[in-house]
Amino acid sequence: MNKIGHITLLVKDQNEALKFYTEKLGFQKRQDLPLGNMRWVTVSPKGQTDIELTFVVADTEEKRRAMGKQAGDHVFLTLQTDDCRKEYKALKAKGVKFYGKPEVQQWGVDVVLEDLYGNLFDLVQRFTH
Repeated sequence: MNKIGHITLLVKDQNEALKFYTEKLGFQKRQDLPLGNMRWVTVSPKGQTDIELTFVVADTEEKRRAMGKQAGDHVFLTLQTDDCRKEYKALKAKGVKFYGKPEVQQWGVDVVLEDLYGNLFDLVQRFTH
């Protein structure tokens, strides 16, 4: 194995997810095409092309229960940034929900945000030494 290529993210609606991730979080749409009887929709941060989030419709009761809780009550993914406080202000202005404000940690600055389905992401600015 060489790397992770895609991470599945269960969503209620692919258009709704695409709008949130591109317009609010600033991700870029990578793929949007029919694949058999489903729609293959992926996004990733603008500067990252080697890994993508794949939006999969939660089309069963079991998937709907897991939506927004794919990591339980833990952070699902870490999103890295060069300036956590600046990114926090910009995303907050777009209506992104945060848990607290950016705080200095031993290793950097971070704050937790939530997507439109309740998945938690840690926005992280690592200190360089």
